[in-house]
Amino acid sequence: MAGPATAPPPLRHGAFHALRVTAVDRLTDDSVAVTFEVPAELRTTFRHLPGQHIAVRRFAEDGAEIRRTYSVCSPVTGPDGPSSLRVGVRLVEGGVFSTYALKELNAGDVVEVMAPAGRFVLEPRPGRYAAVVGGSGITPVLSIVSTLLANEPGARFCLIRSDRTAASTMFLEEVAELKDRYPDRLQLVHALSREEQQSGLPSGRLDAERLTGLLPALLPVDAVDGWFLCGPYGLVRSAEQALHTLGVPRSNVHQEIFHVDDGPSATTEAATTAPAHSTVTATLDGRAGSWPVDSGETLLEAVLRNRSDAPYACKGGVCGTCRAFLVAGEVRMDRNFALEPEETEAGYVLACQSHPVTEQVELDFDR
Repeated sequence: MAGPATAPPPLRHGAFHALRVTAVDRLTDDSVAVTFEVPAELRTTFRHLPGQHIAVRRFAEDGAEIRRTYSVCSPVTGPDGPSSLRVGVRLVEGGVFSTYALKELNAGDVVEVMAPAGRFVLEPRPGRYAAVVGGSGITPVLSIVSTLLANEPGARFCLIRSDRTAASTMFLEEVAELKDRYPDRLQLVHALSREEQQSGLPSGRLDAERLTGLLPALLPVDAVDGWFLCGPYGLVRSAEQALHTLGVPRSNVHQEIFHVDDGPSATTEAATTAPAHSTVTATLDGRAGSWPVDSGETLLEAVLRNRSDAPYACKGGVCGTCRAFLVAGEVRMDRNFALEPEETEAGYVLACQSHPVTEQVELDFDR
């Protein structure tokens, strides 16, 4: 079987494409899976790696632009690009797009979609891998697991997932089907925080203490080649702390946070260290420009005033769509839930969270 290891080609940043919805499947009372048709002329554009996400866009009645990111849950099928993409959408209280997806979106509708992005990925290769996911955090991991096991016979995966109840569990049937298909290579452990199970783990949250004791009982922790943590902030941080306690190298741990309501608040240090006047120079799709940065605004906001095609989605430091290389100058980020330590050490920043510390700052969105 041909391996799906070819990375997507360079693309025009910030570009949206109209994709037709072919199905909206109810998963739980508060979640759906949305399938998009990818026409032949866009399949190269929408090639993706297992674990990546897409940004979607729609406009409210008042003209306000709404962007959201959703992880692709469908497996990678090959180097020619997909004929369809499937994402999972969970209803968020007050969420404009998730409410639309659950209550109004139907097959035949057209949605504006940006090409896949993100670095929470695992390209198929031999080894032992594991994931700790919570709630809708299963979405990118479903693509990772299904792609890995289908394309790499020498790979094994342990999936530890946490949900409130069985009825609230997204992709329950899809994961069970994978377990039936690969019984010797997929280990599945399911914890419910608000419901007792007849078998399996006792109910309760998977906090750091519980995970520290549970993980060594499930698999040889030091033999795992890669850990993938995805879901709410609290669960990801608990799993990260447990793995640190168990001696897992930070380089073996990859994470993607979906909800940060209980995360640390943005720092105000950037405002106190900002120069009186500053300029950002940005390279985007091979074209560079320099513009002033207004007091209190982020570098992304300054670039967007002059280049509407600058890439972004969440503006919350979570999705990583606005990742850019800091060529010159110094910035301070309010918060970062998207970049790995290795990326920040290499010089990458999130433009949506970055404020200038020096009078001149240069970003490169093309690297």
